[in-house]
Amino acid sequence: MKMVNIAEAKAQLSELLDAASAGERVVICKRNEPVAEIRPVPARRTSERTLGLAAGSVTLTPAFFDPLPESVLASFERPEGDEEAVRRANRVAEPRRASFGSAPTNTKRHPRTKR
Repeated sequence: MKMVNIAEAKAQLSELLDAASAGERVVICKRNEPVAEIRPVPARRTSERTLGLAAGSVTLTPAFFDPLPESVLASFERPEGDEEAVRRANRVAEPRRASFGSAPTNTKRHPRTKR
């Protein structure tokens, strides 16, 4: 591990980046207290990921494919005649009443400030 102060890091940035890319850990300190670390970015994957790594760890029973009960299906639908629910579902955001270009409402100044 290599520890350098900020002034050294500024002067030797290229060398520190080369050291980090070679696998060395570089710690930058401020007044001898570590504040940052330079490390290499991991290499990008060049091969494709293998599919099916979790095969066999998840089991679905045949009941998973059964139709849902009516009580559960009903919870996905809005009850007819519920006008309040329809109004809430169709409500759009209301526009703001104040505009950004309007004059300030409070024009009084503090008594001690100059005008």
